[in-house]
Amino acid sequence: MRHESCKVLVIGAGPGGYVCALRAAQAGMDTVVVEAVAPGGTCLNVGCIPSKALIHAADAFHSTAQMATDNPLGIRAAAPTIDLARTMAWKDGIVSRLTGGVKGLMAKARVRLVQGQARILDGKSVEVTTAEGPVRISTEHLVIATGSRPVELPGLPFGGDVLSSTDALALTAVPERLAVVGGGYIGLEIGTALAKLGARVTVVEAGPRILPQYDAELTRPVAARLKALGVEVLTGARATGHAAGVLAVETAEGKREVAADKVLVTVGRAPATQGFGLETLGLTMDGPFIAIDRRCRTSMREVYAIGDVTGEPMLAHRAMAQGELAAAVIAGGREDWDRRAIPAVCYTDPEIVTVGLLPGAAKGAAVATFRFAGNGRALSLGRDDGFVRVVHDSDSELILGLQAVGAGVAELAGEFALALEMAATLTDIAATIHAHPTLGETMQEAALKGLGRALHL
Repeated sequence: MRHESCKVLVIGAGPGGYVCALRAAQAGMDTVVVEAVAPGGTCLNVGCIPSKALIHAADAFHSTAQMATDNPLGIRAAAPTIDLARTMAWKDGIVSRLTGGVKGLMAKARVRLVQGQARILDGKSVEVTTAEGPVRISTEHLVIATGSRPVELPGLPFGGDVLSSTDALALTAVPERLAVVGGGYIGLEIGTALAKLGARVTVVEAGPRILPQYDAELTRPVAARLKALGVEVLTGARATGHAAGVLAVETAEGKREVAADKVLVTVGRAPATQGFGLETLGLTMDGPFIAIDRRCRTSMREVYAIGDVTGEPMLAHRAMAQGELAAAVIAGGREDWDRRAIPAVCYTDPEIVTVGLLPGAAKGAAVATFRFAGNGRALSLGRDDGFVRVVHDSDSELILGLQAVGAGVAELAGEFALALEMAATLTDIAATIHAHPTLGETMQEAALKGLGRALHL
């Protein structure tokens, strides 16, 4: 058995893990990362990046298909076809470029990457099963960044025609009929993309409406768009099994059969806490998650945890921020978690962005909304479905939350988060000159409305 030692050992090279390793190495600490699959984790390999590539391809295909019919732009084009295998190869090229970039960054920072399956022996040592044989690594500081995995349903285990999100992002042909079990953001993002590519899609959601983490006002434009795309949505419904191209569904009105060549199960993600010896540490847990303090420290001295394994929100950018924090703390810094805002983006059609508090979440808060129907850029893009909403303190004007739903609003997430981090007020936003014509003007317009000085209403 080969033996190695380091100052910082990170298990998992996802967004949180590789950022933590880079920062630790840049601070002069000897750093090792252990990764079982590929650098970049779920996000780069089978999540955020490949799904957005598929969404882009689907949007391009759908837009071209619209040009083959009568349309207000006056453009004429032949009906398009798609070679999904080639699309997936293009997507894989993007993933390869990014994961290769992560490898290059770690090499440049002199982070040692050990490819293999880790098993924790104790808080100071890990054994890794590699292609070349076992490696035992001793460390002063251990960082757990193992991420999360898709949740299976008892009656719909993954395999064959029952797909996880990972499986769906590797399809080489568009299914004729697709059932999506779970009306959250992952299922709706992939389901909408495949509907635009020609699949007949049915969404089965156990709750009373899709995207239950958002309020009804935000999700209404998404529901309307799904209907326009021909997607059938069954709410208050539970899928119980799939056989011979039929999904069995139980609804309040009784049992129903949904024709489905493929079934995509997206009912959530669970922290990856099994299979690498975590239980040997006896860490304090917060339900299924590893409990941490404001400095990403676990209940064991010099053992840290970051990312999805530590709880909601399970977002790559949260993991990256935690990775930077953990590295700074290990290096002797006094930093702790003082972030006021973590933006969340749902890449449905239209997109949803939320930062901070939703309406009704804060006592004494007021709400100002500006609809894209009054925005010139939205009209010129042919998409005026949606709005920007500002939640603010009615006395101090302090902005407490920002939300938007609309085509392309994901790009507003940075400005929304900055406003909360900088403790901006309505007057701060209203007095900031925004470029015209842009979708960003809607944020200024909403602030003006909150001040009682709306212009374009």
